[in-house]
Amino acid sequence: MINLDTSNNSSILQQLQQKQETLFEKLASGKQVNSAADDSAAQQIIARLTTQVEGNRQAISNAYDGVSLSQVAEGGLSGINTDVNRIRELSVQAGNGILSDSDREALQSEISQLQSNITQTIEQTNFGGKPLLSEEGSIDFQVGANAGQRIGVGTQDVAAQLDDVLNIDVSTSAGAEEALEIADNALEYVGGARADLGATQNQFASAARNLSQTDVNVSAARSRLQDTDYAQATADSIATGIQSQASLSVQSQANQQQGQVLSLLS
Repeated sequence: MINLDTSNNSSILQQLQQKQETLFEKLASGKQVNSAADDSAAQQIIARLTTQVEGNRQAISNAYDGVSLSQVAEGGLSGINTDVNRIRELSVQAGNGILSDSDREALQSEISQLQSNITQTIEQTNFGGKPLLSEEGSIDFQVGANAGQRIGVGTQDVAAQLDDVLNIDVSTSAGAEEALEIADNALEYVGGARADLGATQNQFASAARNLSQTDVNVSAARSRLQDTDYAQATADSIATGIQSQASLSVQSQANQQQGQVLSLLS
């Protein structure tokens, strides 16, 4: 009895077809690793790198929110600084001995308006509903993909620190002289607070730059593992297609020969 076994060629053909399907998937998705079956070790590394990339990108956004918050707080202090400077100027003017009581009252009236401005600025300087100049505390931002990578923006009770300024009274010569010292102390405090916020802004900006560079590097590392090399995949696809066609041809000839043999035997 004659037995023509074509199972080996069929197995090769199936393997080539599976390889072709895998190559088509890589070309269609743009990824050379689409599942753990493609490369389980690489898939795990890609998953970790993806987590790192996504975390870095959110952290960059957080860092820029921190910059914005610091700028809002510094802007409020800048307005207060301007008002305190004007109060000091009026206090110097109030020290002029030729002024009458009505003159001093006019100066005090303007100072009272400036004090109201300072209070309003303190109350209205908020970011995302969080007060920046009316409470002692800290607003923290996650500026990295990992735990412990945080930067805090200190908030202060500015009204408490400027209580003396908010109660300046230049209606008397003694009050005008005392007002100068109070205004100088207030300007020193406000200047220090603004400097701290400026340093915090720079810290956030530096963190954002570092995160951006890290994101580029980690994304590149992930790409090397994950992304399809189109030139190589296309060449492999063509070669596999040729091999499949050759295998089909061999299979066809084998079937034809088997049919001829069976015809003779019958």
